[in-house]
Amino acid sequence: MKLKISLLFFGLFFWLFLVNMPSAHSAEAQASHLSFSDAWKLLQKSNNSLAAQSANVDRYRYLQQAKNDLNLPSVSLGVNYTRLNDDITLLGSQISESLAGLTSTIEDKDVYSSSVRVIWPIYTGGKITAAQNAAKGQFDEAQGQLGMETHVRFEELSQYYFSVLLAQDVLKTRKNVEIGLKQHLDFAIKLEEQGQVARIERLQAEASLDKAHVDYKKAQKDLDITSSALTQILNQEAVVLPKDTLFINSTIPSMHRFIEKTLNTYPGLHILDSKKTQASSLIAAEKSKYYPDVFLYGDYNVYEEDSLTSELKPDWFIGIGVKVTLFDNSGRSDNVKAAHSAVYQVQYLKAQAKQDLKVLVKKTYLEAQQAIEEVIGLDSSLALAKENLVLRKKGFTQGLSNSLDVVDAELYLSSIQTQQSVARFQYISSLTKLLALSGEMNTFTHYQNTALSTDIQE
Repeated sequence: MKLKISLLFFGLFFWLFLVNMPSAHSAEAQASHLSFSDAWKLLQKSNNSLAAQSANVDRYRYLQQAKNDLNLPSVSLGVNYTRLNDDITLLGSQISESLAGLTSTIEDKDVYSSSVRVIWPIYTGGKITAAQNAAKGQFDEAQGQLGMETHVRFEELSQYYFSVLLAQDVLKTRKNVEIGLKQHLDFAIKLEEQGQVARIERLQAEASLDKAHVDYKKAQKDLDITSSALTQILNQEAVVLPKDTLFINSTIPSMHRFIEKTLNTYPGLHILDSKKTQASSLIAAEKSKYYPDVFLYGDYNVYEEDSLTSELKPDWFIGIGVKVTLFDNSGRSDNVKAAHSAVYQVQYLKAQAKQDLKVLVKKTYLEAQQAIEEVIGLDSSLALAKENLVLRKKGFTQGLSNSLDVVDAELYLSSIQTQQSVARFQYISSLTKLLALSGEMNTFTHYQNTALSTDIQE
């Protein structure tokens, strides 16, 4: 009786364990499934590199705004305390011999004063404008760097996101191979028992199934790795899985259009333009040293002690000043030449960058076309592989083909399916690079919506 009760409790515990044991399907059900568009929006909100570049843009925006204040006057409040070694006095004999012996204190030896001073530059030879242009160039450069970082992250997300889809397709293919070889082994066992095939045929079927199982487990690990990487790049704790599919388009816009858009919008070229602006402003700043500085100035006494000096001194004054540098020891002539050289350098760099971008766009465009042609070209091979597998399986049951023929047919079909999946992945990689280069990342969903229908493997 006790044994029966123990077995009952053990059975109940084992059943509860099986019911509550997490499975791959339950883990996938708990995962967050995102479209590529939603994943891209999430990355833009959560990526630290993009946040850092965005903060850098804000920094140079404020610095640019600060340079606008250079056109305003400088107003300061000064408070002075001066200690003299003695009072300043005036002897009567110094004024008139008739006042000999008399003295008057002009200023105490402790002097306190306070005044408001104003200096307003009205002509600087271009120094202020040069500083403002340089600040604008720095702000434009920061925006270009943010654009470059955005492009990099877009391409990176594409690689991680669609790598998971590729791994899922490969896993599905491996599973289909394993299922097919399991059915083949069952047939081989039955035929061996009936004496219709030799033992070697059954052993061949067993070995092939074991190898297919190993390949399936490896594909499962690859999927786990890629999905984990996608989750990490999106800064998520729960597993993130894609809900899109690999795809191709029948056609894409002309190469000339991608090249033209790239040369007009690529942020790397804008960075070089901003570098040229900064170098040009440096030329203007160096040339301004040859011109005079003209400024208005004024002073108003806020507080002063009662003394003869304070009574004689006016409460305020204004004036205009001119400052001309007769000799400058900073090497302004050579600095101007150096600034011109910097402009030439940027011009050459931009010309080379345009050539490199044309080559890169052309290469990427041709790779995308090649991937399209590969996927479409393999359709006939896929149809042949499926028909060949059906015939080999039927031939094996009729004794017209051996076990190795069936295994080869299964593996050939899976190789064609995998090759097509890889080609679709390569197409998307090339497409996202083209869209990033040409600044058309927001059109990616259009290519998804107009994609060719995909033969989903069940």
